[in-house]
Amino acid sequence: MNPRRAAKKSQPNPSDGEAPSHQRQEKDPLFPVVGIGASAGGLEAFTQLLTYLPANTGMAFAIVQHMPANQESVLSLILARTTRMPVQEVKDGMAIAPNQVYVIPPNASMTIEQGVLKLTPRTSSSRVFMSVDTFLLSLAEERGKKAIGVILSGGDSDGARGIEAIKAAGGVTFAQSEGSAQVNSMPNTAIATGQVDFILPPDQIAAKLAEIGNHPYLANSSATETEVMPTSSESQDALSIIFDLLRKATGVDFTYYKQTTLNRRIGRRMLLYKLENVKDYARYLQNNPTEVMALYEDALIHVTSFFRDPESFEALKTLVFPAIVKDKSPQTPIRIWVAGCSTGEEAYSIAICLLEFLADRLPRLPIQIYATDISETAIEHARNGIYTLSQVANVSSERLYRFFVQVEDNYQISKHVRELCVFARQNLIGDPPFSRLDLISCRNVLIYLGTPLQQKLLPVFHYGLKSTGFLMLGTSETIGDFADLFTLYDKKNKIYAKQITSTRLNVDIIPSSYSPAIVKPPTLATEQIPSDLEIQKEADKIVLNQYAPAGIVIDINLDIIQFRGQTSSYLEPAPGKASLNLLRMAKEELRRELQTAIYQARQQKLPLKREGIQVREGDRTRQITINVIPLQTATQECYLVLFTEMPLPVLPAASDDSSTPSKRKTRDAQEITRLQQELATTREHLQSIIEEQQATNQDLRAANEEILSSNEELQSTNEELETAKEEIQAANEELNTVNEELRRRTLEATQVSNDLQNLLSSINIPILMLGGDLQIRQFTPAVEGIFNLISTDIGRPLSDITHKLNVPNLEQQILEVIRTLNLKAQEIQDRDGHWYDLRIRPYRTIDNKIDGAVLVLVDIDDLKRSNPQLNSPSEPKD
Repeated sequence: MNPRRAAKKSQPNPSDGEAPSHQRQEKDPLFPVVGIGASAGGLEAFTQLLTYLPANTGMAFAIVQHMPANQESVLSLILARTTRMPVQEVKDGMAIAPNQVYVIPPNASMTIEQGVLKLTPRTSSSRVFMSVDTFLLSLAEERGKKAIGVILSGGDSDGARGIEAIKAAGGVTFAQSEGSAQVNSMPNTAIATGQVDFILPPDQIAAKLAEIGNHPYLANSSATETEVMPTSSESQDALSIIFDLLRKATGVDFTYYKQTTLNRRIGRRMLLYKLENVKDYARYLQNNPTEVMALYEDALIHVTSFFRDPESFEALKTLVFPAIVKDKSPQTPIRIWVAGCSTGEEAYSIAICLLEFLADRLPRLPIQIYATDISETAIEHARNGIYTLSQVANVSSERLYRFFVQVEDNYQISKHVRELCVFARQNLIGDPPFSRLDLISCRNVLIYLGTPLQQKLLPVFHYGLKSTGFLMLGTSETIGDFADLFTLYDKKNKIYAKQITSTRLNVDIIPSSYSPAIVKPPTLATEQIPSDLEIQKEADKIVLNQYAPAGIVIDINLDIIQFRGQTSSYLEPAPGKASLNLLRMAKEELRRELQTAIYQARQQKLPLKREGIQVREGDRTRQITINVIPLQTATQECYLVLFTEMPLPVLPAASDDSSTPSKRKTRDAQEITRLQQELATTREHLQSIIEEQQATNQDLRAANEEILSSNEELQSTNEELETAKEEIQAANEELNTVNEELRRRTLEATQVSNDLQNLLSSINIPILMLGGDLQIRQFTPAVEGIFNLISTDIGRPLSDITHKLNVPNLEQQILEVIRTLNLKAQEIQDRDGHWYDLRIRPYRTIDNKIDGAVLVLVDIDDLKRSNPQLNSPSEPKD
């Protein structure tokens, strides 16, 4: 290193505002680290970026250039001339410090762990090595929200997976804009993931890095979110506003998601807009609806890969799949649900493992894999099944050949694998689950949900599984308090078996547009109520029976739902067919008053009271008060009707002068009052009948209009049916034409099949045709004795056949020919010592696809035996 630069490193210039490394680390032990990746054209981009970067950002910069293994590099010497920060080539075990630049050496893989850079030699492999992804993935895990990823000019897809991991960890991501990059493949692939925050030229990336370095989200000395998300009441109100905006825009309630994760995502969005207060960000969301959707997509974590945690997939093949297929019949499909499938890698990995497990099993079992996620963007990506080279880096070459098809520079899942998987958008908390499942895979989803949502989700999984089903969680997830629902089946790989339980589960499926309620733990069906509550219940019952007014609960049709107390003084069964209708059971003097009061209470939606109703029983008169109270339940509209008997006013005792004019006048006044009250009641009843009649007439008019409209729709439908009939007739003619064509092709295929059969029967050469799965397709009679074949062996695997050839690795040679497309020829012997020339060729279809192999055995026994005779010297003559 340049001595002048070394001196500067040990004693920084105070004018630059740079502190010594040890002081910086004491102040900020977890400083941001920027991982910068590039390939072709990267030197120019590196130079521009470092030229415009200040020397006192408080960040460390790691330069990772994607280059061939044996290429020499002087990148650190070149970059040292463009920046005032110390630039050094990394050595294994080197600790990083802020305000310094570290350059990866050639032919090495670099990772970061606990602030130390680790180097490992690159393994020799025909596959492209993703050096940028390797470092960025480790950086995301090590630095979390203080990881920053930058993808510059380059000619492949390296860095895309690393960018996704940094975004998921809460970090910030950059990509070079198309106009400024010499080669656009690397930045464009990163941008296509949808996880890039800023798309800028290198000089503007440098300015943005310097700008965000002082934001509290990155500058805080702690890795927690409390500094960005204070717990004051005003901040909590702002968070409530944010959650409400998200719920209204997306139908998803984030209230009970893991708060630390959400705070990190919100803090990250605040960083992008240079906002330091959560109240300001809530106000920004209210004024910018597009940012609400951006925050929603940011809050959905999409971190996945093919065969993530390979030991878990091996456990599926060795432990779970054998238990699932046991006693399975071809009529019973294998049903699997991948909950939170993200972009589909998890679902396709399970499908591939299942196909590998069932490869040698006959008969074939149907497979149904349902993969769901809340993100429509992720589901669309999964349906397409197209992945970049970096995304399939963990897939072996054999699996790439068998289950993927190369599409330009990417790889697409083969059609027969994609057809096994059904992808759909689903909110795990609000939408109904699948049922009769053999396996549920919900890996790394529960870690983002709060305890109430976990308590809601696990009973749903228990409900969806068959009695012999399995649940697979992520390596850092557990079933929590639901040990009575699941039994641990594989502790290391977090696989659980469903347990039959007598517990009454609270499986509450609510629409996703509503906010999820906090779910209480399930209670046992046989749970006993404490004795003190039992005593209170009995006491309440006695008080209600002795002191509460008698009453009934009726529905909107006036049918009695419940009797409360002794109602025999007001209700009695009517003669004839049994009925619980209130107007049929009520005593005659109460019917009109009840009908009027209930009608008015229904119209006004308020309690109604009717007093002074007189009921005669023989020579006795009772005065009744009726209270009608509307009740609104979750399922229906009801009314509580209470009857109260009021004491009659006490009249003075009769005397001899009772017939005096004053007494008669008092009795007449009382009778007039009673008659006036009865008249008022009659008028009210008549008014209610008139209103009901008007409402009925209006309903009849509306029904008549609907009937007329339905009649017009039926006429229109009839015309459409006539048109459809004509279309069906035309389609029938087309089908007849197609049928004739198919019949002709069938005859041609039959003729070709007959010709092929006669040709094979006439050829005295041993020929054996195999499919891509090494199942026997056709063979000539001459090969029957060599491979011990009979006509019913067509369709059987070659591994089930015992042949006479001395070729121990015959199947491996056939598979190699199918894979490499290269002809194999060799001279072999059978067990009898007979010589043959064995030739193995790939089987090509009409559309030039490889679908098996053809084995041809040429008899060379006579030729081999004549060679020694020709080469032996002639005997001397006498």
